[in-house]
Amino acid sequence: MSLVTTPVNEKFSDENFRHHLDAFWLNVPWVQELKENSWREYQELRPPVRTDEHWRFTDLRKLKLEGFSPSQEPEEAQKAAVLEQSNVVGSPAGRLVFGDNFLIDFDGVSGELAAKGVIWMPLSQAVVEHPELVQKYFLNEENRLGSEKLLALHNAFFHGGSFLYVPKGVEIEQPLCAYYWSIGCNEAIFPHTLLVVEDNAKVDFVDYYGSYGDDCCSTLSCGVGTIYAGQGAQVFRKIVQNFNEETLSFQLEANIASRDSSVKTIAVNLGSAYARLQNHTRIVGPGADVKMYGLTIAKGEQEFDQRTLQIHEAPHAVSDLLFKNVLLDDSRTIFSGLIKVDKDAQQTDAYQTNRNLLLSKSAEANSLPGLEIEANDVKCSHGATTGQVDENELFYLMARGIPRATAYELLVYGFFEEIVEKISNEDLRENVRLLVRKKFAQ
Repeated sequence: MSLVTTPVNEKFSDENFRHHLDAFWLNVPWVQELKENSWREYQELRPPVRTDEHWRFTDLRKLKLEGFSPSQEPEEAQKAAVLEQSNVVGSPAGRLVFGDNFLIDFDGVSGELAAKGVIWMPLSQAVVEHPELVQKYFLNEENRLGSEKLLALHNAFFHGGSFLYVPKGVEIEQPLCAYYWSIGCNEAIFPHTLLVVEDNAKVDFVDYYGSYGDDCCSTLSCGVGTIYAGQGAQVFRKIVQNFNEETLSFQLEANIASRDSSVKTIAVNLGSAYARLQNHTRIVGPGADVKMYGLTIAKGEQEFDQRTLQIHEAPHAVSDLLFKNVLLDDSRTIFSGLIKVDKDAQQTDAYQTNRNLLLSKSAEANSLPGLEIEANDVKCSHGATTGQVDENELFYLMARGIPRATAYELLVYGFFEEIVEKISNEDLRENVRLLVRKKFAQ
């Protein structure tokens, strides 16, 4: 059942919200209650203001939600077109494809994985078929990075999303992929990814966010992703955000790492007029190892807003963050990160690095790394660098017959390769390189 059409000059309204509940959640009482509470919270919370520390340096004029309405189901031709483009990984272990929140395609896991207890399905199906399991993990993480109002809006209107549960000791070799496409103009999508990976299990996961159709089509994406990594679990999640440059994008992430787990994430940010990536990581078990990487290309008047929080609650754990940004034209980036070490988290080893490469005199990079340490036996550091292409390196390449423009591109690609080469899947790694080249060619 599709939502009724809403005039684009209206904000999210009580009428829109009631239509959403009636269309999708009428027979799921616990989700309906959660959504009603979230809708009230959204209405009560004030929007960000300039004096909010978590929105420091952000151009709040770009954060206007007016003009967006809940999405409509795409036409069959549009569904077929985005399905054909949902191929950044050649042979996934499972695939979900959404267009404007509506499920377009679902490829389940193999019979062998299903027999081992792996659950892979749309979130809307999982809350019905596995309510106790989903409720145990769903939306249980708090938000400390300033986007409480946006999270409440997501919780009130989410529909499309993916759910993955990997039981103890199960290893999935090929990646699972979820695609979230924005198709309609002046509409909003609310992607949601929930990964529950039990003790000593292993999984690769890819989320791809993209636009189909008119490049001048303005849309809103407000997504949430959560990783729960059990003891000794290995989780590697890649996020590729490639919306058109009229999109307003928010991606609110939470990672929970238990004893001896390995959690790695890579975020590739290319699209949107304004994109905010927010990552709240809690290390709750000793021996955990968390790696967070980011690759961002900003052109034109794009603004990328990156906010991170690494909380060490347990001793003998490691976290390492590396975000690299390339800025052209009049673009802007913001990185604000904090490593917080609790008093009992002795022998923590934590790092945080933001590197910015300016390819324009009018581009602007803002970096605010920080530490808050209560323990007395730790090794923590943070740093930020901002600079331009090294003229000596450029001269070295040109002296060997490489044209200046080509040499320039090679140095930029080399700047990113430290992160790209960490992508374990060959198909995805090559597709990311192609997307980076395409972004520079535009």
